[in-house]
Amino acid sequence: MERQLPNPKPVHHLLATLLTTGVAMAAWAGWLGWDQRYDTQPDGTTSGPYEAWQVVGLVLTLLVSVYWAASRRYNYGAVLGTTAGLTVAAFYDWSDDASGLFVVGVGMVMMGSLGVTTALSAVIASLRREGPSGVPAA
Repeated sequence: MERQLPNPKPVHHLLATLLTTGVAMAAWAGWLGWDQRYDTQPDGTTSGPYEAWQVVGLVLTLLVSVYWAASRRYNYGAVLGTTAGLTVAAFYDWSDDASGLFVVGVGMVMMGSLGVTTALSAVIASLRREGPSGVPAA
């Protein structure tokens, strides 16, 4: 007989959503929010404002909170909280762009984080339910 995990209470889903939203916003501020300067190379090209290590740090930080929420069956919280937090943080960080093109970037952050966290949450929840060997977890 397969043992079913109890369905978490709606309040727990809300708290997980708020927690992952806060983590995503704080992670953006900690990893990306302080770096606003573009780097000019000797040949005149510019890059930035973020370095690859900053983005990797952000992703690894978010992976921890998404894993925490998805492994506890708070998939909606993992997906919606992370997506909302990153979207709000990107909007706040980039909204001083006079051209208005920052909205395109914010939309890309929203769609990318929605897609990645949805797939990641499904994989984590599936592995958590069945275990790594495909045998249902006890």
